[in-house]
Amino acid sequence: MKLNNLSLRIKNKSKKRLGRGIGSGKGKTSGRGHKGQKSRSGVAIKSFEGGQMPLYRRLPKRGFKAINNKNKQSIAIINLSKIQENLDNKKIFAKNKLDLSALQKSNLIGKKYNKLKILGTGDIKEKFDVEVNFISNSAKEKIEKSGGKVSLVK
Repeated sequence: MKLNNLSLRIKNKSKKRLGRGIGSGKGKTSGRGHKGQKSRSGVAIKSFEGGQMPLYRRLPKRGFKAINNKNKQSIAIINLSKIQENLDNKKIFAKNKLDLSALQKSNLIGKKYNKLKILGTGDIKEKFDVEVNFISNSAKEKIEKSGGKVSLVK
């Protein structure tokens, strides 16, 4: 096969020129219909549905953006089962007082939290003292039953 044997059919289809008389097939209104906003140049109607209520207005508003919420507190929540698991794994020790800073040092809780809440899911085998901002009744009972002390910090 050589270049001179190739048969290339090149279609030079030119663009249909608008507004060049009735005989051109795209004269007078140039395919835009009659009058109205859409027949004018430079008009883009985003999310306009012909007078029907637009989709973004038919759907309900959802959620709350806490960007400007000054009253929002960042509270770390941890269960007794997680504490017992880490006592067993020797990540934290029962002889030390468990508080927010101790749990943050052992990487159980992230640095962004400034308050701590303990929930009562799980069981405790060892006795330890905790210093928390909030605690559930069941967690408090379980810690005191095992011989530990609970002190609330405000």
